[in-house]
Amino acid sequence: MSIVKIVEQALADGYLTPVMEAEVGRICNTASELSIEEYMALDRLMGALLTGDVVVLPRKQFINVMEELVLSETIAKVAEIEATTDRTLDVGDIAAYALNRLPPLYATTEEGANFQRARAREQLLDLIAKQVSDAIQQNLAHPDFFPERQLLGKTDPREVLSQVSTLLEAYAQNIEAAEDKANES
Repeated sequence: MSIVKIVEQALADGYLTPVMEAEVGRICNTASELSIEEYMALDRLMGALLTGDVVVLPRKQFINVMEELVLSETIAKVAEIEATTDRTLDVGDIAAYALNRLPPLYATTEEGANFQRARAREQLLDLIAKQVSDAIQQNLAHPDFFPERQLLGKTDPREVLSQVSTLLEAYAQNIEAAEDKANES
């Protein structure tokens, strides 16, 4: 979805969802240059956010307990390998590979998280260990898998506003110059 369409949707709905926010952030981070229409749309969005005409919806508070279990297992195994070899392994890649092959264990309360942890310890520890080991083997076999990749970053509403503001400031001169040229013609 384009920035213009996202802004139109946000203005029509009165809210900016986390998915919409992430997409605006992704476009702003990956685009080498935005069009005048995109800058104008971002300016409208920023104004609407500042006036309260558009609100940013909060993210739901939940966790996937499987993530913490896989990370613990991954860090322990990677530490063993890195202590005995000259290899450096990517914990994030290994954990993501293993998580994609394991069931999620979501919880919205501390009691739910404790229940999921206990369930995982009873039923899934061997499977977690196997998937992490498989992920490590995959990482060792293909250490430079797409080296040009861009790491994911966290985005919060202030960061999106800051990115939009920075982009508008950085390119305001280009927009004004383009308008001046158009007026001269």
